[in-house]
Amino acid sequence: MKIKNALISVFNKSKIISLSQALVKKKINILSTQGTRKILKSKKIPCLKISDFTKYKETLNGQIKTLHPKIYSGILHDPTLDSKIVKKEKILSINLIIVNFYPFEEKNHTHLQKNIKNYTKYIDIGGPSLIRAAAKNYKNVIVVVDIQDYKYIVKKILNNEHFSYSERLKFAMKAFKYSAKYEKKIYEFFKKKYYIKNKINVKKTFPQKITITLKKKEKLIYGENPHQKSSIYVEENFQKKDEIFEKIQGKKLSYNNILDANIALECVSQFKKPTCVIIKHGNPCGASTKENLLKAYKNAYKCDPNSAFGGVIACNKKIRSHVIKKIINNQFVEMIIAPNLSLNAKKIVNNKKKIRILITNNKKINFFEKLEIRTINHQFLIQEKDYDNFNYKKWEIVSLKKPNKIEIKDAIFGWKISKFVKSNGIVYVHNKSTISIGCGQTSRILAVHNANTKIQHNNRKLKHITMASDAFFPFKDNIQEARKFHVSCIIQPGGSIRDKEIIQEVNKNKMSMIFTNIRHFKH
Repeated sequence: MKIKNALISVFNKSKIISLSQALVKKKINILSTQGTRKILKSKKIPCLKISDFTKYKETLNGQIKTLHPKIYSGILHDPTLDSKIVKKEKILSINLIIVNFYPFEEKNHTHLQKNIKNYTKYIDIGGPSLIRAAAKNYKNVIVVVDIQDYKYIVKKILNNEHFSYSERLKFAMKAFKYSAKYEKKIYEFFKKKYYIKNKINVKKTFPQKITITLKKKEKLIYGENPHQKSSIYVEENFQKKDEIFEKIQGKKLSYNNILDANIALECVSQFKKPTCVIIKHGNPCGASTKENLLKAYKNAYKCDPNSAFGGVIACNKKIRSHVIKKIINNQFVEMIIAPNLSLNAKKIVNNKKKIRILITNNKKINFFEKLEIRTINHQFLIQEKDYDNFNYKKWEIVSLKKPNKIEIKDAIFGWKISKFVKSNGIVYVHNKSTISIGCGQTSRILAVHNANTKIQHNNRKLKHITMASDAFFPFKDNIQEARKFHVSCIIQPGGSIRDKEIIQEVNKNKMSMIFTNIRHFKH
């Protein structure tokens, strides 16, 4: 296939001059739309205006430029099968199409919401039509939509090299992908406008079809285990500003690192006062809120020093040198996450090159806007995030004994942490610090036993402990075991058929109990 005629109609005109010069050098004729032609003519590159070729003037403020039978006959015909009609109608073969669209996705349309005429004029019609026609006839036409391909095109043309069938197919594939992305952006904009106009809450809506286009961000070192390959993908319109954290030091992030980092950051972001959370294998193994970060870290670590080894530490305040010193002298740590680090703290931790340091730069992140997606073979489970606005007024005190102010504060703290503990989960709290966590057990009583064992192992002899349970208690034995370790207040969802029996056991042991009427299973 020899290229004789090229059609160029581009909004983004960068690098189009060098490409056009190469075409002219090889005596390839250029047809172009008015705006593109103006740029080419300024560089003395000969080109024929499309309206002169079609004998049809651009109309409707430039909306009708290339939509003409002479253009589409030139693109869509097959030289072998349509030779008679080509000769009869004097169809000019156009076998190189270079097009990119008006960037609808880059426009801020919020100020145009009221008047549909204002934003529909930004929707490209001719461009998508051209590349669809060219891509459809890829056996006879080369279609180029990516500016990064210009250099390759120039090289091939100047060296008199032919474009293989595989190359033309690849260009056609990229063209359809480019067009699909453009159409999707317009669809999303119209959908949003429709939902706003009809007062439909997008976040509460599960549509019949969900289309997600992802692009590869980077290859990860491995998956959950070294023998599993892994990569991270992002939505196609994802930008750097959408990153929730920035890695400023340390080894490359693994699959598990990213999961743990997100859990740690989501958990610690619930608190306003200085708070530290330590995550291990997707579970909190220590958390504390205190008057400063150093005390918060010490108390979080004290909850379960064994599990904290090799864990992920997240703080909700800037980490200073005395805190970073304590952390790295106290334990082996995989990753530290914070809004930022002081200069001195950065200098200190810089000596530990392998420790991953992630900072959020005080970015406010709404973790509950997105849906959660998990895959099972060829099926997708999609749910809303586990959002709890902690409306304490809706909680019920169901025991005879009322919790005191300290117990209520500990109940709130424990309830927030329990949301991140794999079920069955039990969280023991004392003075807004976890002192033991029983997680991932197959029964509620095993979770209680697990938490009790850790208290014994750490020799924690405390009284007036508050217990948080992510789901209801099925039997009173949980209460009996908790009482042995000085639990004085319990917070749980309620909802068991044995709630009356559970409340009676609580009253018998002179404990207080709060029902939240919401559970936090985490599988």
